Amino acid sequence: MKPDLSIVFANVKFKNPVLTASGTFGYGYELADLIPLEKLGGIITKTITLKPCDGNLQPRVAEVTSGILNSIGLQNIGIKSFIEEPLEKLKKLGVPVIVSIAGASVSEYVETAKILSCQNGISAIELNLSCPNLEKKIVCHDLSLVQNIIKEVKKISKIPVIAKLSPLVTDISELALAAENQGADGITLTNTYPAMAIDIKTFKSKLSTLKGGMSGACVKPMSIRCVYDAWQSISIPIIGCGGIMTGEDAVEFMLAGATAVSVGSSSLVSPINLIKIINEIEDIMIKKNILSIKNIIGMVNKNEKNNTCS
Repeated sequence: MKPDLSIVFANVKFKNPVLTASGTFGYGYELADLIPLEKLGGIITKTITLKPCDGNLQPRVAEVTSGILNSIGLQNIGIKSFIEEPLEKLKKLGVPVIVSIAGASVSEYVETAKILSCQNGISAIELNLSCPNLEKKIVCHDLSLVQNIIKEVKKISKIPVIAKLSPLVTDISELALAAENQGADGITLTNTYPAMAIDIKTFKSKLSTLKGGMSGACVKPMSIRCVYDAWQSISIPIIGCGGIMTGEDAVEFMLAGATAVSVGSSSLVSPINLIKIINEIEDIMIKKNILSIKNIIGMVNKNEKNNTCS
């Protein structure tokens, strides 16, 4: 029997748990000629802001061992242009679309979310709370600010709201619980980790901003730990991300508690890796005789609890 890869996340149905990660797949439709986008579980767009943003100066991407550094600066065309073109193309793909948003103030988050929630073809909004986009600081470093943004966006949003959280906090479980208590319908864990690389030929940083965010295979163990810790404290679902390069990586995240996964750096290496990851998840399920992907979500947590009770 063919295993069932479908999931439900924040009342949104996905044919499989593999989504694109925000910031690594453009607006989501650009690679339609390279891979069958209709086979994806869903698409999370690059982050959109109320007004267009130019982003940071070049160079803003640099390869490092088992990963990549970036300091893009949330470059995007703004909400008005996004609705006029990319969104219209996204609607034709036949997969759920989650739009990532950010703002320079609470009011900008709210206004952008309000505009989007009135549009057809959007399944959910992902609040980017984990990049230095508000007053040049990471929103998640201010718990009251995180709570306020989620609370105010939830007041006006007609679609599910997902909070993307930073791992750079003392207690990720506390942050995840705070997001849930303010009404978030789900969370995404995690974003990039601060890092730096220096070019020994020029004696300068490899990025124009000196420091950037690190992603790729090297961050996977840290990100899985965040998912594992958060799952034990909250009841809302988790999108796990950070270093997913294979189907085995994706299954690890789900065993730790993720309901879905978003793939970033791997799709930069080769977009077709997204499809390979879906196929590899299915192969693992067949080998392990798992009929539904839902059965493995949080299994490591559940097993440990059972072992403790015995």
